[in-house]
Formats: sequence, structure tokens, C-alpha cells
Amino acid sequence: MSNVKIEEQIEQELQQAREVCDINGATSGACAAAWDAVEELQAEASHQRQQEPKKNSLQQYCEDNPEAAECRLYED
Repeated sequence: MSNVKIEEQIEQELQQAREVCDINGATSGACAAAWDAVEELQAEASHQRQQEPKKNSLQQYCEDNPEAAECRLYED
């Protein structure tokens, strides 16, 4: 899952957690479970950021433009 998708999902879970807590109360089990889901997604996003190697400008360009001549891979 890409960081962009995780960030979007975190935003959705945050909104949902707020709604659940407003409806069921801040001390309800449903509220705690909703915030646990948010925390799990945030932990996953942090984990992915730590594991992603830094890309140089050519690597980023080739990721965005895999058909470019500079990005062709040749086998020996």
C-alpha cells in the first residue's frame, strides 16, 4: 500500500473514529476500537516510511516515466 493511500485511509479512519465516539461516547468500547484502528494505520505508515530507500532523481524519473530511453534495462 502506498503512503498516499495509507494517508487517505488514516484520514477516513480519523473521521470515522470521531463519529463513533460522538455517537457511542468517549469511553465506549467502539470508540476505543476505532482509535486503535487509527493507531494501527499510523504505525504502518511510519513503518513503511522507515523502510523506503531514498530514490535519486533518475530513479524517481524512471518510476514516473518507465518508457523513457534513460530507463531501459539491458541484459548482458
